[in-house]
Amino acid sequence: MGVVIESDVWEPNKTLYLFLLVSCFLSIFCLPHRSVNSNRVLTPFEHSLPSSLLRFQRNFLLLYSISSVMEGLWSVFGEYELAYYGVDKEQMVLSLCIGYAAALFLGTFLGMLSDLIGQKKVCLIFCILHLFVSMWKRIFAHPSVWLASICLSLAASIFSFSFETWMVVTHDKLGHRQDTLDDKFWLMTFTESASFIGSQVISNWLVLGNTETSIISPPTAAVLLAILSIILVAREWKEVPQTAASKDYRIYFTAYIFGDKRVWLLAWAQACIQFSIAVFWILWASTIVADGREVQLGLIYPCFLGARMLGSTTFPWFFSGPLYLRTEDCLVYVFIVMGFILSIVAYDYQEIGVLVTLFCLFHVCVGLVLPSLARLRTMYVPNELRGGMISLSLAPANAAILFLLLQRGYYQCIENSTIMAFAALGLFSASGCLYLLKRWGKQPYQNWHKL
Repeated sequence: MGVVIESDVWEPNKTLYLFLLVSCFLSIFCLPHRSVNSNRVLTPFEHSLPSSLLRFQRNFLLLYSISSVMEGLWSVFGEYELAYYGVDKEQMVLSLCIGYAAALFLGTFLGMLSDLIGQKKVCLIFCILHLFVSMWKRIFAHPSVWLASICLSLAASIFSFSFETWMVVTHDKLGHRQDTLDDKFWLMTFTESASFIGSQVISNWLVLGNTETSIISPPTAAVLLAILSIILVAREWKEVPQTAASKDYRIYFTAYIFGDKRVWLLAWAQACIQFSIAVFWILWASTIVADGREVQLGLIYPCFLGARMLGSTTFPWFFSGPLYLRTEDCLVYVFIVMGFILSIVAYDYQEIGVLVTLFCLFHVCVGLVLPSLARLRTMYVPNELRGGMISLSLAPANAAILFLLLQRGYYQCIENSTIMAFAALGLFSASGCLYLLKRWGKQPYQNWHKL
């Protein structure tokens, strides 16, 4: 007698998408804003902003959205492209190692370069790198994996610090209030996550149909987006030329970054969150399919980004709304929660539904942490040194990821669960850093504007 085994394909419940969408809308719609000239609570639709700030915010978010779509396009399409050209697992690991090595040995210093020559020039380099890789892939059937990994990793390094630094410096020069700057931090995280979902939609739409023609469609779209970004940066970005000499910059950097233990604590917390995010995106798929069942990973990916969007909308509730908390107090507990989530994943196998729930909670926390750390950087790091501080803080994360990739991908010395455990320990240490930062922090809060 034959036995028929039915295929079991796991998919997230469709109501999860609706829940995340409605929750984001309600979080934004119901958030009260306090009037500047009175104690009357305003709804978001009554919260008027100066015309100059609205114009700057609109132009900045447009450029940031396009840049985020370019970043997300390669992260979504890259693995499909490598599989199409027959690149095996070992070569994929090699491309990751090359990318993180480039980010470590070259990307670490790009932030300091941007502080010296200006954010506009560095953002143009970001757009040119994407344009170069896209045209290279469009012209040649199978471009060098090494070259693409190096260029895209350097572009990702620039993306991590340059747009935020530009926004903060410009906001400060326009003389707008601090609470409007905080709003931009969570809007950046919200916009980035939404743009990553949009890049997945674009990639899926472009690769449908004939494989021979669709395989070159995403690079074509990236070329158009890169050209549009270059035009927007060149025409809309007004930047005062940098006048600081490299010697003066080195003196200031030594005094205000290396000489301030609070900045060291903040940099370590930033490195830990970036390390845990990178570990998650490298291991989440293999962790979910570990039981051998077929899973629709493409349907789970937007759930994580939607959760991060939801987390970003909670930021104003905690730091300018009715649930006001000191930033360090909030992050101490958020990092602990994130550490416990990864500890559960690392300690024992969980059912797919449980894993997806835990990973969604993890990304809710990520959505809250990223704008919170940006807020702390505004309080402890001078604007003129911000890019260098951010890129330098990413060096330990890139070094740790490179080391673990070599140990896991080539030498098979450690397991995925061990890497998850390292990420959890890093998050617990970040919680301790934020606790010390609270004790050593400024009383009351003071923000840097100019040296």
